[in-house]
Amino acid sequence: MAKKRSPSTSDGTKLIVSNRRARFDYHLDDRFEAGLVLQGTEVKTLRDGKGSLAEAWVKIDDRGEAWLMQAHIPEYAYGNRNNHDPTRPRKLLLHRRELDQLGHAVAAKGVALVPTRLYFRDGRAKIEFAVGRGKNVADKRQTSKERDAKREMERAMKSRR
Repeated sequence: MAKKRSPSTSDGTKLIVSNRRARFDYHLDDRFEAGLVLQGTEVKTLRDGKGSLAEAWVKIDDRGEAWLMQAHIPEYAYGNRNNHDPTRPRKLLLHRRELDQLGHAVAAKGVALVPTRLYFRDGRAKIEFAVGRGKNVADKRQTSKERDAKREMERAMKSRR
């Protein structure tokens, strides 16, 4: 039986998890890429393509460090009693000027740091997150209408061929 592979691109990135819900719930502005401080069993689980960013968010603490909160990386199936906690906070590796920029962005009201993708680049785990402003219900409906209209146009174009 062939092993299921994650999609890879030519620039050496291998997607693990994508947070599709983020684009629906937030207006995403600036995007940042950060490294992750992980334990060995977490890396093995991510290489298997398991994990979730559904309830995850990024926090800037009092010391100016960035942390990935509530990201779920399941316990490694073949691990022992030294396995990791699935939802532990994970430190993000960013440059100081990026941390300062994020600190100023988060100071504004109604702004959140939303993880959008988790992937490997050249064998190292990376996370992409964006500065996002929450959408209200009307904006979500408008996004849904635009997506449906686009889908209908594609169907009509496909049937004409």
